[in-house]
Amino acid sequence: MAGVREWRDPSEEDRGRFDPRAIFEAGLRNHHIANTAYPIAHERTWRPYRVPRVGVASTVVRAWQGIRDLGLYVHVPFCETRCSFCEYTVTRRSEHGGAEDYVAALLGELELYEDVIGTEGRLLHGLDIGGGTPSFLPAEAIARILSSVRACFRFAPGSDISIETTPKIAASDPDKLTAYRRSGIDRISMGIQVIEPDLLRVLNREENGVGVHRRAVSNVRAAGFERLNLDLMYGFSGQSLDSWRATLEHAIGLGPEYITLYRMRYKLTRISHQAAHVTLDDVRPMAALAKEVLADAGYRASPGKTTYSRIPADVGTSSYLARRVIEGMPYLGLGLGAQSFTHTTISYNDGAAGKNLAPYLKSAREGRLPIQDLYDLPAVQMMGKMCSVSFYFGEIHLAAFAAKFGVSLDTAYPEAVAFLLREGLMEVRGAVLGLTSRGVEHKNGVHALFYAPSIQRYLLERDPERAQDMTRHRRQAARTADEELVHV
Repeated sequence: MAGVREWRDPSEEDRGRFDPRAIFEAGLRNHHIANTAYPIAHERTWRPYRVPRVGVASTVVRAWQGIRDLGLYVHVPFCETRCSFCEYTVTRRSEHGGAEDYVAALLGELELYEDVIGTEGRLLHGLDIGGGTPSFLPAEAIARILSSVRACFRFAPGSDISIETTPKIAASDPDKLTAYRRSGIDRISMGIQVIEPDLLRVLNREENGVGVHRRAVSNVRAAGFERLNLDLMYGFSGQSLDSWRATLEHAIGLGPEYITLYRMRYKLTRISHQAAHVTLDDVRPMAALAKEVLADAGYRASPGKTTYSRIPADVGTSSYLARRVIEGMPYLGLGLGAQSFTHTTISYNDGAAGKNLAPYLKSAREGRLPIQDLYDLPAVQMMGKMCSVSFYFGEIHLAAFAAKFGVSLDTAYPEAVAFLLREGLMEVRGAVLGLTSRGVEHKNGVHALFYAPSIQRYLLERDPERAQDMTRHRRQAARTADEELVHV
């Protein structure tokens, strides 16, 4: 419990507070980066907390002490084609031949954690297999991963296993879906994103167009899945309200239990130059339209929540994500670039920066934890992380925050909470402090109010019209993808 947890002292940059209105306006001004992705500018804001290589193993052991309940994430970094909007850890196509070695290394990483922190007695509250495209791997490889996980951990009652796929793979390989279901996978998520042909070309997703969607869903159902999520995206440059409505209605027509909406985040993508052409006045009507169309079709979500569910009392996400969002539950990430989160630390695996297999496989061969960066963080940064993730559901669970940090939310953020209540941006609804309708429209400013001071200072100083980070990130994304920049 929080009463026995200890966090390191914050740096000078993370002490003090800024005027809430100034932070709120800075978040709105920098709406392309002030979102649920936390931290911002980590090379600057988290530099004081990076653990030297010599201290990584001991810090990992200490961080996991006393943690019984956790989630598990397994990352598969392969895709047939890298989408132009992708910001995640996906390898170059030239590394596809290393998939078998990768799975062996991943299983080796699990064994290392079994030795270093001990997995016996720990309780899994959910397992997500994400990517990349996990279904890029043979079904036998996924079964091996699941078998190894079950050998190390006990699953808690009510926990589930979720996996991601693409429409193309789901449409063309029904036997793989059947194998997933037989191996105990409960939930499947499929990225539709958009259906407009011109936009699909820009996004490098032509092979996942509407022509394969119905067959994909039919195969998912035939395999026995009763929990299907479809991912949709909005906020692209030139994306019209009419085309967005068509995407929403098409997805509803496929009959999923859940639909998750993602606003385009341009950072670290090959089309980040388009961010300058997308304003809050462009994206707000899209979010409002989605809520209206989905509600008419029976899909529900609390204000600001990204996943809509048509199943009563079902939040719609995997149990792994739900426990992260609601409780700030620790999670262990396995695989290239995977992130792990304890009560006091956050780490990123080898390959998070370069997005290539070599450093991860090298660590596996040498029998050491494949951690690229480990941050031992003060409470104010861990609070910022928990609150940012909480906004996936548009609300912060008050008791969960107090249990994790040993202090109430309004004590930790007195000026921010008072400002939000006074301005009608958030309200107390039973057990949560949740976004109001007005708060949803201004959520980028709301998010920023819960960031740590060093990140708030970065937003205050950043001029989005002059900042070079998007340009730098775009070049980096193209370099790691080993592909040309997208000039659209």
